[in-house]
Amino acid sequence: MSEIKISNLHKRYGAYQVLTDINLEIASGEFVVFVGPSGCGKSTLLRCISGLESISAGTLEIDGVVVNDVAPADRGIAMVFQSYALYPHMTVYDNMAYSLKLQRLSKAAIREKVEAAAAKLQLTSLLDRLPKILSGGQRQRVAIGRAIVRDPRVFLFDEPLSNLDAALRVQMRMEIAQLKQQLPGTTMIYVTHDQVEAMTMADRIVVLKDGAVQQIGAPLDLYETPASKFVAGFIGSPKMNFLTGKRAEDFDAHTVGVRAEHIDVVADGGAWDGTVIYSENLGSDNYLYVDIGASEPLIIRQSGRSRYQTGDHLSFSPQGNAFFRFDAQGLPR
Repeated sequence: MSEIKISNLHKRYGAYQVLTDINLEIASGEFVVFVGPSGCGKSTLLRCISGLESISAGTLEIDGVVVNDVAPADRGIAMVFQSYALYPHMTVYDNMAYSLKLQRLSKAAIREKVEAAAAKLQLTSLLDRLPKILSGGQRQRVAIGRAIVRDPRVFLFDEPLSNLDAALRVQMRMEIAQLKQQLPGTTMIYVTHDQVEAMTMADRIVVLKDGAVQQIGAPLDLYETPASKFVAGFIGSPKMNFLTGKRAEDFDAHTVGVRAEHIDVVADGGAWDGTVIYSENLGSDNYLYVDIGASEPLIIRQSGRSRYQTGDHLSFSPQGNAFFRFDAQGLPR
């Protein structure tokens, strides 16, 4: 079992409050993703769970035991960093075996654990290589393998894919998802700024802002029923369009939010209008960036090719009730 319970957790550096009253329960075997803008406290929260940062107030429990004062090495946690943190002079095998040697396990036990982890991560043919001749994705798999051999109760991932190119990120997302299926009883907590990673990998997402939890829920719950304008704008790519002033007043709101895929271009008489300033063709989809006289262009997503070009004047409306109304405080109406 690897249940985690965080109660009234605070983290301060002197007078500076980094985390404020965090309350969160994570079930055994759950995959939870922390997201939020830079400086929101998501990596600090992860480090508090790992024991690399002390907790200023509150409690952290793992399987019902308070671990506030338990050393990182004794918490049953393994952490995978953004930078891989591999020993450059050691082979893949020795990198993965290092922590087991410190535990004074027998050579046979070490080999069994390393080879089993290598098989899970498709590293068997690379065990004799040095990290410098591996690709970024292979190095990240070694870092994950080094964590697996310890049989941790909890995996912590701190933006592990941010150094990889787009294609490798897709591959590693699939591999981490497959790893989760192979280790169903292991709890995983993952920090990222990438919307796609959060939406595709998480059982639940925790959205943080200014050191406080804004909303917790399944990815589609946050996407479809955001608890605030902040969450609505942070979850989803491209981000939600927000309209204010007269455009929102017509919908009896301070701010109207509508996603790019929920806008229809109409012949005339639409709720809003504007001029296309850029058309982005991605093959399967097309994004129209429309100047509506606001600080940011409105984005319309269309399937396939678009017949609209830069300079075209468009009239458009949200699809049915597929829009969100927010008050002046950014809360749903």
